[in-house]
Amino acid sequence: MNWENLLLIWEQHKGISLGIFIGLLLGILIVVFGFWKTFFVILCCLIGALVGKSIDDRKSLNIWVNKIFKDK
Repeated sequence: MNWENLLLIWEQHKGISLGIFIGLLLGILIVVFGFWKTFFVILCCLIGALVGKSIDDRKSLNIWVNKIFKDK
C-alpha cells in the first residue's frame, strides 16, 4: 500500500480512521503501562491542552488559577 492510497482512505474515512488509531494507541498504553498510569498520562495531556488553548486564545492563566484556588 502506498501513501496515495493511505491519503485517499484518510480523506474518505477520517472519523473511523482517527477512532481506530486512538483506540489502538489507548489499548497499547493500557497493556504496557496499566489503566491508572495511562489515565494519568491522558489527564496530564488534557490539562496541557487546556492550558495551551488558553495561551493560544490570549487568556490569562491567573483567571484559571483564581477559579481553581479561590477562597471559600
